[in-house]
Amino acid sequence: MDEALLRTLTPAVIGVLVRRGSDFASAEDAVQDALVEALRVWPDDPPRDPRGWLVTAAWRKFLDAARAETSRRLREVRVESEPVPGAGEAVDDTLQLYFRCAHPSLTPASAVALTLRAVGGLTTRQIARAYLVPEATMAQRISRAKRTVSGVRFDRPGDVATVLRVLYLVFNEGYSGDVDLAGEAIRLTRQLAARTHHEEVAGLLALMLLHHARRRARTGPDGRLVPLAEQDRGLWDTRLIAEGVDVLQAALARDRLGEFQAQAAVAALHADARSAEETDWVQIVEWYDELVRLTDNPVARLNRAVAVGEADGARAGLAALAALDPALPRHTAVAAYLHERDGDPATAARLYAEAARSATSLPERDHLTRQAARLNARLRGC
Repeated sequence: MDEALLRTLTPAVIGVLVRRGSDFASAEDAVQDALVEALRVWPDDPPRDPRGWLVTAAWRKFLDAARAETSRRLREVRVESEPVPGAGEAVDDTLQLYFRCAHPSLTPASAVALTLRAVGGLTTRQIARAYLVPEATMAQRISRAKRTVSGVRFDRPGDVATVLRVLYLVFNEGYSGDVDLAGEAIRLTRQLAARTHHEEVAGLLALMLLHHARRRARTGPDGRLVPLAEQDRGLWDTRLIAEGVDVLQAALARDRLGEFQAQAAVAALHADARSAEETDWVQIVEWYDELVRLTDNPVARLNRAVAVGEADGARAGLAALAALDPALPRHTAVAAYLHERDGDPATAARLYAEAARSATSLPERDHLTRQAARLNARLRGC
């Protein structure tokens, strides 16, 4: 097998798919799938025309992916944008596919990435952003996962923890803007909760419901991002909040704390506050302490620094932030916020502008740019 030949042919094959009507990202994914197939087939049956073989195989992969995406979107159209409270419907093939892709032959991280790409419909770039790794690194991870399972039978489902991780990341991607995707994640998590008494399934469902309850308040009429402290709490869905709190309390009563329950507890404390000023930041810091103990996740540590800044003052928050890697996403934005609270608008304005340049979404970039402009106007005495 001449892997150098495959690397040489890859750009040309991608170009053919793009000219046939594929977008670049989909063409790239389809060619990666075709390369995995070539690595499996060519050693025993080398083609006479390697380029033609790859073009044909990649085009078929692209068409299969397009049909799968269309089917997934049609399923989402049938789901109401507001999740209905109560037990989930009978388990459908989508949840079964999540379990099948979480194959025991894969590491949990690879299984999650593969399932998000193959079933969840997320792009390689979206998955890489969720894992805080470069897109090329994630593309290689997904290709290796496909290679690993290319010759195995999908008759041994993966574990609940891996499926939960997939559902969590699908919801997060939807929460950032695609409401249908968030609704689909909630629908599948309801189904999973209906068939198991796993406390972390309940914790994840509670977390999703509590976050989704704030959906209408997260953006203004003009599409601008509205920070939590400035949201109109009258727009929050009290029905979803009540359900989320009930689900969380039942899970916590089992006394087997997990990361999703801890995150849901933070969300519940925000939901319980009638105003931003009444938020119980001391308890939120305690829940973040539990979350850091359970996961040692850098994002949890970053959120904890914000909570410490609210509970114990901006200086304490900046001290907690200083222990974290400055390259962490949102690190600069958090630093800007804490410096502003500490009475240093010049540093805060500079950091807000810096954070805006590296923002991954247009609403976030616009919000950070406005924050920098607001402080610069104040410094000029406008």
